Parts: sequence; C-alpha cells; structure tokens
Amino acid sequence: MKSYTIHLIRHGLTEGNLLGQYVGRTDSPLAQEGIDALQELKEKYGYPQAQAYYTSPLTRCRETLRILYPDAQPEMIDDFRECDFGDWEGKTAKQLAEEDENFLKWMENGNNATPPNGESTAQLVYRTCKAFEKLVEEMLRSGTTSAVVVAHGGTLMSILSAYGLPRASFYDWMTENGCGYSMRITPGLWMRSMVAEVYDVLPEGYGDEKSEEKQLTDIAREAADRAFSRYIEKDEKTP
Repeated sequence: MKSYTIHLIRHGLTEGNLLGQYVGRTDSPLAQEGIDALQELKEKYGYPQAQAYYTSPLTRCRETLRILYPDAQPEMIDDFRECDFGDWEGKTAKQLAEEDENFLKWMENGNNATPPNGESTAQLVYRTCKAFEKLVEEMLRSGTTSAVVVAHGGTLMSILSAYGLPRASFYDWMTENGCGYSMRITPGLWMRSMVAEVYDVLPEGYGDEKSEEKQLTDIAREAADRAFSRYIEKDEKTP
C-alpha cells in the first residue's frame, strides 16, 4: 500500500525564544545561538531528504530550511505562519501575568480565549489545518511521496493534535527548536478518518531510548498499527 511521509520541523532559536517572549507575527531572524545549534544538530544527527519542501514565510523558518537543506527550493505557505499574539507580542509570560488579567484567562480557557487584537488558538488551528489538508491533497494528486515542512511550534502542534496518532492534546506535541516529528499518511485511512501515524522524532537519532519523544513515537506506532490493521482487514473483506 503506497504511503506518503511528511517531516515537520520547528525553526531554530530566535532572540525572542532565548528571552522567553511570545513571538508570533514578528518577523524575527534566527539568533546566532540558533544557527550554531542547527548546524550542530545537522552534523551530529540526520534530517531526511524529501521530494518537496515547504516553509512558513517568516524569516526564521526560511533561514532554518536553508541551513538544513541548502539545495532545496521551498514553497512558502502563508497559513503556516505562527499565531498572532496581538498586544502580547514580544512580552514574556511573567510580564503578561503581572500586566494583563486576560492573559491568565487565556492560559486557562485555551481555545475559548483570544489575545487582545490577536488570534485565538482555535483560529490558529483552523487556518493551519486547512493549509495542511490542501498540502496533503496536492501530494496525493501529484504522487509526491515525501515532503519537509519547516514551521513554528504553534503550527506543528496544531497539525499533530488534529491528525496525529496517537491522539494527544495541543501542548503535548510541543517540541524543541530544530526538532520535530515524521508522519506517515496512508491514503485510504486519511480519506476515511483524517489521521496519520507519527512514527519518528527529528532529527533522526536525536534523544535517548528513554526520552518522552521516543516513548510517544512507540505509542504512535502501536496505535497506528492497530488502526491500519483494522483498515486493511476491512478493506480485504470488501468486494
């Protein structure tokens, strides 16, 4: 059965990341620490090659892709940009907790709250997933069997919480800068249930056997195996 792989990678560190700031729409470049860390990860571990490359239009993602895949000619997907934090852009959680009582409500209410003049988590998930579904449809239509997506933490968490097996909440899919997950899409299962197996962490070989990421992918394989088995068994019985 033909399958398709999509490798989701979070961009490298920015100055805002190092300071603990909420940076969404702000077009921040990579910090030198981020550039150095990406080059070290690339040298020490491995990032998979692909037939197609996609990136958020923001500079930190385009720079990350250029470092990891210097020969790639990526397509920019505007709706893969990070959440717009509105009036909270550039501020830390400590600052916001002290200055704005709405921040605590946002932390507690999740999808049902919105940063002032910004974007709610629900809005982020909706636009990101709509763009991801369009990407998958294009891969299935064109026969492109592998792709790399370099985007933001919020983008990756939106996609993985919506489609990833095993099922996990939004923040359970948080990953470090320069890291991510590999997904395997089986067309029949995707069209019937809109789910995909999360089968490995990125970069390849990163982390030890007891890491939370490794445990998560082991659970993903088991869950996906069960789901695929049910699908295949049903399909074989169908005349």
